[in-house]
Amino acid sequence: MRIVVSGTHATGKSTLISDFALLHPEFAVLPDPFDLVDEGPGSGSFVAQLRFSAERLLDPDLPRAVIAERGPLDFLAYLAAVDGLGRSAAAGELVRREAPLAARAMAEVDLLVLLAPEDIAVPDDEDPELRDAMAEALLDLVDDPDLTGTARVLELQGDPATRLAGLRGAVSG
Repeated sequence: MRIVVSGTHATGKSTLISDFALLHPEFAVLPDPFDLVDEGPGSGSFVAQLRFSAERLLDPDLPRAVIAERGPLDFLAYLAAVDGLGRSAAAGELVRREAPLAARAMAEVDLLVLLAPEDIAVPDDEDPELRDAMAEALLDLVDDPDLTGTARVLELQGDPATRLAGLRGAVSG
């Protein structure tokens, strides 16, 4: 099973994946592209991360049992958010240009796990406005079957233990 855990920044993705991986060592863990892609801030960074996350899902040598922190839809959502906030004149066009690659990569995903921001407060240097706009954009994108393909979508809320139980239930069920 190929799982992508998606959500805006500071929603507990890393915690959920770490807890899941401890209980399911048979799953390879793909870290957040943000930690692996060396790009400056802005739309170019989101495009680079989108492409990185898509290419690894499209890799024919990718194991079947994998859990990835973020997928291409996360970065489409960041681009849509930047566009909606008026922070980049090019972001809207980048969403349209990169959507086909995101859709091809998402066709390789069995389970898309969405983590809502809930009531987790973030400091101003975490850009709460972008965080909220991205979360809203991600929910809109997930409603598009052309982008999600056949991936089952699971929205998880609650504390870390509740989220973990929900993910484990979806994997075993």
